[in-house]
Amino acid sequence: MGVSVHHMPLTFEIKLIDDVAVFRCRGRIVLGPDADALQSELDKQGLLRKKIVLNLAGVEHLDSFGLGTLIRTLGALRANGGDLKLTEIPKNVFRVLHITNLLTVFSAYMTEREGLDAFSSGPRANMASHGPCQNRILCVGTSREILAYLGALLKGAGYELLTSRYLGEAMTLAKVMRPDLVICGAGIEELPTGAAAMVAFRMSSPDVRLLHLPPDFAIGEAGQAGTDFLGEVRSMLHP
Repeated sequence: MGVSVHHMPLTFEIKLIDDVAVFRCRGRIVLGPDADALQSELDKQGLLRKKIVLNLAGVEHLDSFGLGTLIRTLGALRANGGDLKLTEIPKNVFRVLHITNLLTVFSAYMTEREGLDAFSSGPRANMASHGPCQNRILCVGTSREILAYLGALLKGAGYELLTSRYLGEAMTLAKVMRPDLVICGAGIEELPTGAAAMVAFRMSSPDVRLLHLPPDFAIGEAGQAGTDFLGEVRSMLHP
């Protein structure tokens, strides 16, 4: 007899405390309309207040798209003089951030109060790479969230990186950048100029390699998807 497993949909409430928007999330932050609604509200509150505390105590699961949502929000806030603090991170989400080395990117706190208080000490420095840059990588994809996730992973691993959501721009970047590796998001080859772009990428550098993300990368468990991805990048660049 089969066992039915119910996954809680994502819900969140927003509480304004002084000039900080506090988000309390429950459920799964995964690809779909729920995550889109969260991203929309994060964007809105980010523009209004620039300071966000994200309480993850009730979050059951993060896929690659969901983690990309948090990274994209963090980058947008810091670029605008704001910041994002993560609080009450459950063990499963902490594990994802740990194995992907993203605990060095996010500001994380045990309690919501600590996250709120941290704003008085000012924003953390912007995301930085670790170690010397080694190899040039171009990432091309249509999803801002997935590009944000890949960008954080690759910069954290010390790679020199450019990203683009537009094939025409990506072809120009490849010609100028002469990348060692071009990473293509799912569905890129099926776009109207996809075939021409693949030819342009292959001609951009004598030793360039192409890596195509699997179709299910966005919905894969973020930690496993991230470590598998970095392993494949390393094996292609350092065989």
